[in-house]
Amino acid sequence: MDIGGKIKSIRLRRGLTQEELALRTELTKGYISQLENDVASPSIATLIDILNVLGVTLQAFFAEDKDEQYVFGKSDFFVSPHGTGEATWLIPNSQKNEMEPILLYLPEGAESEIRMPFEGEEFGYVLEGKLTLIADDKSHTLKKGEAFYIDGAHEHKLVNNFGRDAKIIWVTTPSNF
Repeated sequence: MDIGGKIKSIRLRRGLTQEELALRTELTKGYISQLENDVASPSIATLIDILNVLGVTLQAFFAEDKDEQYVFGKSDFFVSPHGTGEATWLIPNSQKNEMEPILLYLPEGAESEIRMPFEGEEFGYVLEGKLTLIADDKSHTLKKGEAFYIDGAHEHKLVNNFGRDAKIIWVTTPSNF
């Protein structure tokens, strides 16, 4: 790993000069230059001080660089049954993430799976149609442009009993669909 090059790259992204980094870490500009050019190697304590100033954890600094995907399209989506409707998983492998967004399609008369209590939260936004959210034996009507937010401790489901298809963005955190 090119420690010096990585320090320099982060420093430049933060808009700091070598002199500013040196002042903030109580090191000399010459020493920062030596580190960035791999002429000198920092002690762990010095590296931690530098990374603190740069706003980077030691773990993040040494993490493997990988090409992280930020944009997802239809070729990335996965479709599966969800109750008597259909779920489109919008982010592949989202179970490794903190949140899990799906596009839920409920045709007329369909309903989602019953969401059993879990430690987390859910958010939904109705894109099309009208739905009933049933939570703790209480019914709540949702129409296009409305949203819900519910603690996962409450058993709940969505029902489309309004005579036309419905689509909803449904996000769970932590991921557990």
